[in-house]
Amino acid sequence: MTILIYMDFFKDMNRRDVMKFVCMLSVSFLIPHSANPKEIEKLLDNEDREGFYIRFIKPIRPVDPSKWSLSVAGLCEKPHNFSLTSLRKMSAVTQVSRMKCVESWSSKAKWGGFRPKALFDIVKPRSNARHLYFYSADDYYEYISLDELMDPRVLFAYDMNDRPLPPEYGGPLRLLMPSKYGYKSVKSIIRLEFREEGGIGYWSKYGYSKDATIEPGTDHALDLNDYRRITKRGEPEY
Repeated sequence: MTILIYMDFFKDMNRRDVMKFVCMLSVSFLIPHSANPKEIEKLLDNEDREGFYIRFIKPIRPVDPSKWSLSVAGLCEKPHNFSLTSLRKMSAVTQVSRMKCVESWSSKAKWGGFRPKALFDIVKPRSNARHLYFYSADDYYEYISLDELMDPRVLFAYDMNDRPLPPEYGGPLRLLMPSKYGYKSVKSIIRLEFREEGGIGYWSKYGYSKDATIEPGTDHALDLNDYRRITKRGEPEY
């Protein structure tokens, strides 16, 4: 009975309302009743920060880069745990890309990191691996095909605007898929798993497109403080 009530409740909520509700529930579990305000302030939460909004599915504690590692396993010949230092030794690239959110806002930044192929060359996916499962520090998850990850604009990013990627924007490591809505650009990644079959990602279970290619429409470009029109599918050109 309780489950049915919650299903009816979520059915009439938009994405932002769902995020707010989940965040409120999460805070109650993350923070003990005796917590002081300083403990609560340490959590990363959704914020309409000027220039570049912050979005998580629930409040989380910032990830410590010195203690962080990336687990890569599943259908690959050489499963491995990578430190941030080891990832920074891969062939590095930079690009300027706009992050487009399904909430109709976007912002542009300079990103630094490595292409998925650099990682694949080390762990060597098996011939039957078709998809990569992403899991994040805030319990977010997504499935992306290896073919999509080979797009030349896709990047694993550890830098933002020539500085280490801050935790509020997905540090120490996030994915960047400029032609897709932001929910495909997974933040705060802690685990990758090669799989033969794909699946339904976190937001797709609420009805969002599994493909997530950016569609034509009106966009609020936060960095430009202006509204722009997207005229074709894929990565915005402004």
